[in-house]
Amino acid sequence: MRAARTDQLVKDSVRCGPIHGGWLRSARPCPSPHSDLRPRGVALDLIVLHAISLPEGHYGTGHPEALFQGTLDLNAHESFASLKGVRVSAHLLIDRQGALTQFVPFHRRAWHAGASSWRGRTGCNDFSLGIELEGDVQTPFTWAQYGRLAAVLRQLHSVYHIPREHLACHSAIAPKRKADPGPYFSFDVLAQAEASL
Repeated sequence: MRAARTDQLVKDSVRCGPIHGGWLRSARPCPSPHSDLRPRGVALDLIVLHAISLPEGHYGTGHPEALFQGTLDLNAHESFASLKGVRVSAHLLIDRQGALTQFVPFHRRAWHAGASSWRGRTGCNDFSLGIELEGDVQTPFTWAQYGRLAAVLRQLHSVYHIPREHLACHSAIAPKRKADPGPYFSFDVLAQAEASL
C-alpha cells in the first residue's frame, strides 16, 4: 500500500481510530512551537528513532520536554549552554517507563532530523516522523520502551501506511553528525516486543 501523501495526511489525521487530529489518543499532548507545515504532496514514508537525555545519562528530569517546548532553563546544568538558541522537536517521546508524550501532530513537520539523507533523499524532516526514546548511547533501553514503541509503530503503520522496513536510526540518516540511538538499541528486541502485541 502506498505511503500517505502530505495533502492526505490532514484528512487521515482528523479522526482515525487511535489518532485524532494528528494526535495519538494514548499520548500526553505537549504542543511544541518548533514545527511547521510539510511540503505539499510529499509522501510520509519514514520513521526516525532518536535517543535523548538531559543532562546526558540523567532520566526523568523533564528537560527534554522543556527543550522541545522552547522553555529549557539553560542555567539548570552547565552542559545546557550549548543548547542556547537551539530549536528542535520530535513528534513523540517515550520515557523509561514507557509513558508517551506527543509534541507535534503527525501532519506537521517536527524539527528532529537536521541535515540528513535517506536512500538518496535529503531533508528527512519533510517526509518522516521522529520518535525520541529517553536514553543515551551508553545505556540499554527498557522493555517498557520497546513495548510502547512496538504499539506506536503498529498504529502509525495502520493509519499512514508507512512500510514496515522504513524505520531508521538517527545515526543512519546523519552518520557524520549523530550516533543515537546507539549500539544498545536492538531491532531484535523490538521485533520481540512487536511479536508480543
